[in-house]
Amino acid sequence: MIASLENIKNFFFIGVAGSGMSAIAQYLAATGNVVSGSDRFFTSDTTLPIQQQLEDAGIHCFPQDGSGLTDAIEVVVVSTAIEPTVLEVQLSLQRNIPIIKRSELLALIVQTQKTIAIGGTSGKSTTSGMLFNILKKSGMKPSIISGAGLTSLIKIGKIGNAEVGDPNGWLIIEADESDGSIVQYHPEIGVLLNVDKDHQEVSELMHVFELFQQHSKDHFIVNKSNAAAATLSTGDHYDFSIDDVVSNFQGRNFLQDGWEVKFDLNNQQFKLKSPGKHNMENAVAAIAAASAVGVSLEDCAAGLLDYEGIYRRHQLIGVKNGVTVVDDFAHNPVKCAAGIRACQQSQGKVVAWFQPHGYAPTRFLKDDFIDEISNSLRAEDEIWMSEIYYAGGTAVKDISALDLIEGIRVKGKKAFFVEDRLNLANEVRSHLNQGDVLLLMGARDPTLEQYAQQVFNEI
Repeated sequence: MIASLENIKNFFFIGVAGSGMSAIAQYLAATGNVVSGSDRFFTSDTTLPIQQQLEDAGIHCFPQDGSGLTDAIEVVVVSTAIEPTVLEVQLSLQRNIPIIKRSELLALIVQTQKTIAIGGTSGKSTTSGMLFNILKKSGMKPSIISGAGLTSLIKIGKIGNAEVGDPNGWLIIEADESDGSIVQYHPEIGVLLNVDKDHQEVSELMHVFELFQQHSKDHFIVNKSNAAAATLSTGDHYDFSIDDVVSNFQGRNFLQDGWEVKFDLNNQQFKLKSPGKHNMENAVAAIAAASAVGVSLEDCAAGLLDYEGIYRRHQLIGVKNGVTVVDDFAHNPVKCAAGIRACQQSQGKVVAWFQPHGYAPTRFLKDDFIDEISNSLRAEDEIWMSEIYYAGGTAVKDISALDLIEGIRVKGKKAFFVEDRLNLANEVRSHLNQGDVLLLMGARDPTLEQYAQQVFNEI
């Protein structure tokens, strides 16, 4: 068991190209450590773009064949996706090199810097990005370790999910509830955005978030507009809400004009270039957390106006033949519904496509997907799905995306199944008219970004 990072300087990441792993690897490299790593996608004869970005960040990359495990390595880092049978895990055990999980390493990093941890089942990456931009714009030089790339950092050639600022300043992290690792963090400020059924039942998630509450040292800030999250409020001054739920940080007067959102909070007007009421809610959370560390509402407004978004979070691909194509990371029922509603300010209808991931998660959330998506669709809107994304393993394939589509049809909504997503563009083209939005949703599948561009090219 590693209790401190104080005397450790040389780290090796197995699966370093993963979003969570690459963020921590970049943070450690930027803070003066020796960092290297491997990934199953790396080969000795080709260099992937992310491999080059990691190399540019000072992280030496290797194929996942053991060649990078030198005698200088002090700690090997793995994620929950790395199985014990992986060669480099076996070699590390044989050589008695300590192995630590990604979440455990992040918890040790939190011990070294004052931290704001963003938790909840939806909106963590977006809220973290908004808060980072607010603090950076206000001159506070924050650091961030995120699960998704900030557009502002991607534009300058970085992976975008990590940046190191003032070592004595604030570190912003996403606190993940899906694997229970959130309970390991002891931040100065904890923020709870929401609690909705996702990887687990709400009752199980509540236990995890209760520990998150108990471990937050100075403030535990909750969204009082979310019924489950509100029950964990400690009455903190910086609790937040939207609409008619009263709090000290209450966002009101939501207005969406195209892809721009406007709202008011405590007599300050805010503008945001991220559509949807859920993004107003994320922004209010960021404002509350920023206020807790001394940022004025005026500076919060400037930081949000300057915020450029998060990779694959309602990302505009382009407009073709009058149809706006949007790529989104939505993958649970609440996120899918929020993504659809965010597009309903267009002059036409919303045609949404969703690729569920994993047979067990789809089975677990089947009824919730049917209810949430059905309730979000207007009479003119449509939902399309392709078959469940399967990443390998021993999953029981006893459910199909067609089961979701049939359930949505029973509720009287327009729902279509196109088993092979490569046929989507041809089949959906006749359903699209000028002014419509084609929203493409899904997660975990690393080819979704390229797929969105492909659909855009073909419609």
